[in-house]
Amino acid sequence: MTDPWQWADEIGPEKVVHLHDAAAGLRAVVAIDNTAAGPSIGGVRMAKDVSAEEAFRLARAMTFKNAAAGLPHGGGKSVVVGDPHMSDAEKETLIRAFAQAIRDLTGYIPGPDMGTDERCMAWIRDEIGRAVGLPPELGGIPLDEIGATGLGLAVSADVASRRLDLPLAGARVAIQGYGNVGRHAARFLAARGAVVVAVSDSGGVAIDAGGLALDSLDVLKREGRSVADLPGCGSTSSEAILDVACEIWIPAARPDVVTEENVDRLDTRLVLQGANIPFTPEAERILHTRGVLVVPDFIANAGGVICASVEYHGGDERQALQTIETKIAANVEAVLEKAQASGQMPRAAAVALARERVRKAAATRRWHA
Repeated sequence: MTDPWQWADEIGPEKVVHLHDAAAGLRAVVAIDNTAAGPSIGGVRMAKDVSAEEAFRLARAMTFKNAAAGLPHGGGKSVVVGDPHMSDAEKETLIRAFAQAIRDLTGYIPGPDMGTDERCMAWIRDEIGRAVGLPPELGGIPLDEIGATGLGLAVSADVASRRLDLPLAGARVAIQGYGNVGRHAARFLAARGAVVVAVSDSGGVAIDAGGLALDSLDVLKREGRSVADLPGCGSTSSEAILDVACEIWIPAARPDVVTEENVDRLDTRLVLQGANIPFTPEAERILHTRGVLVVPDFIANAGGVICASVEYHGGDERQALQTIETKIAANVEAVLEKAQASGQMPRAAAVALARERVRKAAATRRWHA
């Protein structure tokens, strides 16, 4: 395995904690990267193949995401080894054991992520008294229901498309990962006149050059089926999403899905990174040299954590949606302006912006002296 500590620097991590409870079947890692601006917020990701390295890298992405969004929070992330499709009873046992294990990690506020949801956050809150992304009955803002992250991607498209002189009306969109993020991004972009021509999930891909029927796709997902089951449009090859010609390509699945080995298959003008760290650095560099505009993950997909922060500080759904629109539009504009003025890649400009905000926050803390 690649040594995860190669990413350690003056920002963090503050803690990387391995958790194990044999009785509950718990194996997990919590990475608290930085708390200079406030307690870290980051999701609880559940999958069979998660690792300490993934937790570490995602926590750093959250540090940058929260700093770039101007939130009073640092970055953290946790990964739980397990099948997200296990029975409800098994998942509750596992999540409650995880919650007990992080009780004393008070610098970390968990939220939902891939493989977990607001019900999982309710179990955690019940055990330790802190979590975001809670059910509405517990005062939460249903970020997956309102599509907080998908809204942020659509707002990013509004700003970035103007830079490219690319009208959203009629723009073809392909989305890798038709889950909570991808599904809502499709809805918000379609409402702006874009045409969603391809979507994928772990079971395959659905493609229709004339535009996919989003309502039909949603029915399939509610039934626990793949988008590949859409009549007349499906294929069992998820990789085919890489080959769909489009104006806007959105990765909304796992990390490192686009690498230097497959990046040349992309035929697009604009990439909005809905997933965290979905491209390798070399893949982003290759696209940049080709003139493809890539809006980095922690800028484009910050809608979910902005919503979580609003919830944590007592705000409501209306405030969350307004804050997402305002903050993400301003941040995308700032990053693209800085990138153009300096000749940097957008990610380099975004990292510089986030690092400066973290440094300024750290300078106010006693431990910094």
